[in-house]
Amino acid sequence: MSDAFILRLDDSKAELPTAGGKGASLARLAAAGVPVPSGFHITTAAYRAFLATGGLSAQITSLLGKLSPDDTVGTEQAAASIAAAFADAQVPPEVVSSIWEAYSGRGAVAVRSSATAEDLPEMSFAGQHDTFLGITGPDAVLDAVKRCWASLWTARAIVYRARNKISYEDIAIAVVVQDLVPAAAAGVMFTADPMTGDRDRVVINAAWGLGESLVSGQVTPDGFTVAKSGALISADVHTKTVMTVPAAEGTAEKPVPEELRDEPVLTEAEALELAQLGIRIEKLYGTPVDVEWAAHDGRFVILQARPITTLPVPREVWNDSLLGDYLWTSGNVSEAVPSVMTPVTWSVIQELAMPPIAGHPTSGNIGGRFYLNLSTSMAVGRAFGMEKAVRQANEQTFGRIDVAVPPLPLSRFALIRAALPVVRLFIRQGRAYRKNLRSLLSSTPSRCAELTRRISACTTPAALLALWKSDVDDLLHVVCQTLDVGARQLGAAKLGPYLTSLVGEGDAALLLTGSGASLASLGPVLGLAQLRDGSLSVAEYAQAWGHRGPDEYELSAPRPAEDPEWISRQRDAFAGAPEELLAAQASARALAWERLVAAHPDKAPKIRKQLDKALSVAQARERSRSEMVRTFGVFRAFVVKAGSLTGHGSDLFFLTLSEILSVLDGSGSVVQVPVRRAAYEHYKSLPPYPTLIRGAFDPETWQQPASVGGIKGFPGAAGVVEGVVRVVSTVEEAEALRTGEVLVTTATNIGWTPLFPRAAAVVTDVGAPLSHAAIVARELGIPAVVGCGNATSRLSTGDRVRVDGALGVVTVL
Repeated sequence: MSDAFILRLDDSKAELPTAGGKGASLARLAAAGVPVPSGFHITTAAYRAFLATGGLSAQITSLLGKLSPDDTVGTEQAAASIAAAFADAQVPPEVVSSIWEAYSGRGAVAVRSSATAEDLPEMSFAGQHDTFLGITGPDAVLDAVKRCWASLWTARAIVYRARNKISYEDIAIAVVVQDLVPAAAAGVMFTADPMTGDRDRVVINAAWGLGESLVSGQVTPDGFTVAKSGALISADVHTKTVMTVPAAEGTAEKPVPEELRDEPVLTEAEALELAQLGIRIEKLYGTPVDVEWAAHDGRFVILQARPITTLPVPREVWNDSLLGDYLWTSGNVSEAVPSVMTPVTWSVIQELAMPPIAGHPTSGNIGGRFYLNLSTSMAVGRAFGMEKAVRQANEQTFGRIDVAVPPLPLSRFALIRAALPVVRLFIRQGRAYRKNLRSLLSSTPSRCAELTRRISACTTPAALLALWKSDVDDLLHVVCQTLDVGARQLGAAKLGPYLTSLVGEGDAALLLTGSGASLASLGPVLGLAQLRDGSLSVAEYAQAWGHRGPDEYELSAPRPAEDPEWISRQRDAFAGAPEELLAAQASARALAWERLVAAHPDKAPKIRKQLDKALSVAQARERSRSEMVRTFGVFRAFVVKAGSLTGHGSDLFFLTLSEILSVLDGSGSVVQVPVRRAAYEHYKSLPPYPTLIRGAFDPETWQQPASVGGIKGFPGAAGVVEGVVRVVSTVEEAEALRTGEVLVTTATNIGWTPLFPRAAAVVTDVGAPLSHAAIVARELGIPAVVGCGNATSRLSTGDRVRVDGALGVVTVL
């Protein structure tokens, strides 16, 4: 009957409108043969019959019709008035007789609320409505039923519904009555990890007695984590001092027997059995579920199950440090790629990376950040008898390496055989670089501009895909690959230490400057000076430097020129006179050269040639890097257009390059995006990791270790200054830098260059002699200490420090 007041627990008519969320769920479990306590439903028809007596509906409407969910006092008063009205109202006789007849022959029962807006996939309403345990006798059951009905109108339930935009006129409540299980143990189970969202695990909490002591927080339960493959992952046993037990009038709390307090509530076999029951329920629901369970006489019974509504999106693990015992470095490369990378950016970088050596990676993604594997480069250098040269080049590029480099587990013969193809590739790329660099440097700007225009003109995914195949792919795998070789040239790697041995570190650093106005890293700051003086137009400045920025290799990051106000802000914030700094540095360099000639006249001619060559290499390296970044602007334009044409928008930044091409041809999907976006956001929330990482590294738990004494780094640019610190983490924060302050940050790149003339000195956590901060500081004659490791955590804005760029030391004054 449609107006039936009572239904069997497994009745097919026990659905959401008649039995509420909890009741419908229990009916589903019972019908599927899942062990649940025997019982029955008191349907919403019984509640509506009760509501029709004594004008209760009109009272509810009068009290709630104009009530705001933010009116705490008014809500409490309305809830109290409704509760009093429910207590005074009489249950219709036909409802009373139906309840008593259904209860007949039962003992202690659990009386549970089951609202029609409860235990839903999108919201659980957990804890909003009341449950009463250990109820015995028909009158007590009837009273508990009335209290369940009244719990639909508690202040907390009224506010919860209002905030979830559920009208009070659209709801009703049923009641589930079940035999009370005198549980020896009880608890809750999640068929996915509620903290991480991991769908491959079942998490179980267990306590002695009924589950109320656990739900009310009176006891710390035992915790069991079970892999859905069938293995126990962990068992955390806690001291349990209190348990809930049935009593003459409901339930009572009593101490846990001494011999059980520190005993696990479940054996391994029981935890595995319970997990399998949870997996069975999850399959029934088609989604991860939150399950309340109890154990009695060696059997498990299910008291309740509902979809988990607050499950975090699981995330991918990006951690190549787990691949083996290697030494990784982010020195220097973290300037180019300073932030956590989106998957598309990492996939493009991988297209340009050196291939693995016998399966051992040459580069890696650790917590979303770009690292190079020093173990592979050192192993290859050792195998070919070039260990000293490789180590020297690594230290010039990446900074001091004061830890042991783990060797690869390969014989020298095996290493040579594995490395030969990579060496041949390196030689071929070097030849292509020397042959084609000049033409690429001159043609790349116009080629990139034309490709960007053609990408913008595409009107279908097929047209965009065709353009990739015909032109953009070549830009990546030929042009960008060659420019990348140029960006890796060292130039002064050997000359620097040699000069230092002849004339000392200070004069050596001076002699290695001199690229000045032709150095691409200084381009933006010199361009701003010209823009300020009127010798360079806005359009010319945008064409020359609009592709360079603080996160210029990250494809999801807009290029500076995409912001119409960018140039105005740069010009308005510009301070200092870089030409004067360069002129002063030129005078100091000339004096250093005179001292070298006087001390080593026989060596001076050869050194002059070596210096000219090193400076030429440095200029080519910086121009190659600049044009390589320009090509990344084209790749960004391609991804943005692909997102627009396919309707997936920014989701495509969380696919790899090959996956994006599959989406364009119709064979791919974006199902991977949520777990990758979650990983990206999570890793982005963590502080930067150490420059050097040995073996397995956990980005979650790593803390920068404190050190004592002065802050020691790598000499970046000679000079000693004292000044007030400004610690910043982004270019935007660095806009607050005042002239004469010491700029302290994790790392800098060309996007930071316009700020340098304001700084009295520069201090970075990451860096080496060939890092951006060191190069630009040397050219401008600004003292710099790079590669300090933890300067940003040990210094605070407002500290006064002495920066000694020649010694590589920062002292707090």
